[in-house]
Amino acid sequence: MPEDLSKSSFNWVGIDVSKDRLDVYVQATQARISVNNDVEGIEQLKHHLEQVENVAVICEASGGYESLMALSLDEQGIRVSVVNPRQARDFAKSTGKLAKTDALDAQMLARFGNATYPEATVFASEADRQLTAWVRRRQQLVEMLSAEKNRRGQLKGPVRDDVDSHLEWLTERIKQLDQDIANLSQAKAEWRERKAILQSPKGIGPVIAIGLLTCLPELGRLNRKQIAALAGLAPFNHDSGRQRGRRRIAGGRPLVRSWLYMATLVAMRHNPPIQAYYQHLVARGKLTKVAMVACMRKLLTCLNAMLRDNTPWQNEKVTAFFKTA
Repeated sequence: MPEDLSKSSFNWVGIDVSKDRLDVYVQATQARISVNNDVEGIEQLKHHLEQVENVAVICEASGGYESLMALSLDEQGIRVSVVNPRQARDFAKSTGKLAKTDALDAQMLARFGNATYPEATVFASEADRQLTAWVRRRQQLVEMLSAEKNRRGQLKGPVRDDVDSHLEWLTERIKQLDQDIANLSQAKAEWRERKAILQSPKGIGPVIAIGLLTCLPELGRLNRKQIAALAGLAPFNHDSGRQRGRRRIAGGRPLVRSWLYMATLVAMRHNPPIQAYYQHLVARGKLTKVAMVACMRKLLTCLNAMLRDNTPWQNEKVTAFFKTA
């Protein structure tokens, strides 16, 4: 579909996704169909959408159940927007629609698309998806390892020996995944270059660098406010009348935020600009938690600018930026 096509000419199609079914609502014709969420069902969906001019599909992120359908439609050249479920549900509530069924959700998604014109989702390549899957799997194993270590201290005898065996397996598997991730991340020149830039500041190692590249692919392509919001580090106002509430962060991508937290912890000890900025905020009376979040946001802003300009970390420039920002 041409990029310059007027948004007002889109015929929005809402698709409610579940593990087994795809419930579809075409706003232009008010037609409703339901197909299986499998290869055969998606082919039926494609055939039906071929009859709709200027079609734009909208669905919610549904824990991966939407992936096969969304990727198949995108490869067919159909515009697809995968949106945040909370935004779609809040829109439904704002219209007074409190009832919730799969068919109603599909209709509401089409109305949501027509009202807000969400951007088309840019889907990663197969190699990108593989790298992302390995990074997420590594994180799952790390969480399992931490949980097993916590259990071990409360156990004795054969059960403790079993936990020790599991810990040994988890540790070895994480090492293997680290090697797989390192090898794949060297396969593309773009990955190598972006990874090297992200690792240039003290505090960011290969694991966090690859994690940010895979789970925050927008890094370097958005402005500082947008990237902070995606990571859940943008402060939101809580004001009403004369009351001025405390600014709080909300939403965003928890995994990305946890990596930035770990990177900032190290940077506060070994990265001079971040260290000085943290000390400056604390000296001004900021709470340590507030100062920590501010440092995370500053670090993310710098990483975003570094990838945008294709330049590594430079202490002098970063220090000057902190003083003027």
